[in-house]
Amino acid sequence: MTTDNPTDTRIADASQGRKPRRRGNARAQRLKQRKANTPAQAVWPGLEAGQFKPLSQADMEKVHRGALEILATTGVADAPQELLDITLPKGCTLNEHGRLCFPVTLMEDLISGAAKGYVVYARGERAGKDDIYCEGSKLHFSTAGSAVTTFDPETRTYRPSTILDVYDFTRLTDTLEHVHMCGDTVIATDLEDDFEHDMNVVYALAAGTEKPLNMSFRSRDFIAPAIEMFDLVLGGEGRFLKKPFCIFGGCPIVSPLKFGRENLEVLIDASKLGLVSDIAVAPMSAATAPTPLAGILVQVIAETLACLAVVNLVKPGCPMTFAAWPFITDLRTGSFTGGSGEQALLAAAAVQMGKFYNLPNSVGAGMTDSKIPDTQAGYEKGLTLALAALAGCNRVCEAAGMMGSLMGCSFESMFIDNEAIGMILRTARGIEITDDTLSLDVINDCAIDPGHFLGNSQTIQYMESEYLYPTLMDRTASGTWEQEGSRDVFERSREAVTNILTSHYPVCIDSTANQKIRERYPIKISQACMDSASGRW
Repeated sequence: MTTDNPTDTRIADASQGRKPRRRGNARAQRLKQRKANTPAQAVWPGLEAGQFKPLSQADMEKVHRGALEILATTGVADAPQELLDITLPKGCTLNEHGRLCFPVTLMEDLISGAAKGYVVYARGERAGKDDIYCEGSKLHFSTAGSAVTTFDPETRTYRPSTILDVYDFTRLTDTLEHVHMCGDTVIATDLEDDFEHDMNVVYALAAGTEKPLNMSFRSRDFIAPAIEMFDLVLGGEGRFLKKPFCIFGGCPIVSPLKFGRENLEVLIDASKLGLVSDIAVAPMSAATAPTPLAGILVQVIAETLACLAVVNLVKPGCPMTFAAWPFITDLRTGSFTGGSGEQALLAAAAVQMGKFYNLPNSVGAGMTDSKIPDTQAGYEKGLTLALAALAGCNRVCEAAGMMGSLMGCSFESMFIDNEAIGMILRTARGIEITDDTLSLDVINDCAIDPGHFLGNSQTIQYMESEYLYPTLMDRTASGTWEQEGSRDVFERSREAVTNILTSHYPVCIDSTANQKIRERYPIKISQACMDSASGRW
């Protein structure tokens, strides 16, 4: 006799001459035992990944040799005199087209001597435990994107992003346990002056979270004042360079195979200071790169290696993110598609090439083409994020909140994505096979009597370390869901985001430093807007 009804189970026990088992407060006792334990987490920042390998070893060797040939023969155009003065005396050449070429032997030496990892530090109470170590196959997720619009859930339309949006996205990220690093997700379109824009972004990021940060600058001239502000945040001159909590980036290559002056200058100056250059090299298929996926891959690897060469010719051993970010074009329209299967596959291959060189790497993923957090957004984000993570990416960027092919950002999507990232982290962790987890004795004991595993001590021991429990995703019975209003994940995320942004105003810059910053810099975020009493949400 089999039954799922506990009352019927006790009746069946009695009919077979067994004493009915007393359920009593068994569930309450299990919960008490669960709370008394302090089990390990199911997922954590920096866990090891790398199970997915779309390229064979022979494939990677071919891509590598092809990339070196491109750099040695085709070269990179538009090298400014400043760069020529650095590179030509160290073995680079100019070909007949005036393009800067990097000899194969020089590139092999530079790759061999390049930094194999770096640390981005957390601040305040997060210092130490939330530092990010980008090396090997350690996996982290980061926000970024520089979108120009923000999604309005009331009207289901997009409005121009503001500096307050930068701050609000940052303090929302501060609460998301599976997003390990924070970047400038949107552009402050209400600030037209470049210096005002970049200094306010620096301030908004530092004021909104103590997690490690990443951002881009519009001019090399802004690096020094940004470092001065970071020193004020840390409470003393020179402290930022000792423990940098923010990495700087941009796109120093304009595909196909040209240097972009402004971001190249940032790359050079950051390297001179020994700071991590957090670049992004993003050719688009059939537009600024070939149409075949292999052709896009070999070009983006060559372009990224060119940046690596510049960094190491400026300052040998200076760390750089190997950020090959190949993008896919929908050839029916000519538009970028961030959520395609080809994008997911190519990004994973780019990560694998970064690991081929044993260099700290990043890639863009989670860049859905959908305009709202719907089914399309879910499967596009899930596919691209999962493949990048399982390939062993050190920093999966654009990972939460990005919508509309990177043109917009959504608070609700960012909150939803955090839970999806947690699940992806769990898949990347894999399954640990040990004598204890194989559970042979437990299976033997429980199969014989009582016929289930609910009350076994192993269940309590592993329920937190083996399983990740979402708080937003709905796992209730259909009847319960109906009683609670039949709300979908978007509606639930709206409520959660409102609750967070109504109340979560972290104090990440002390009052003395804050006053000094406001005296020295053109900060456009009013102090009143950085308090729950503002009523903005």
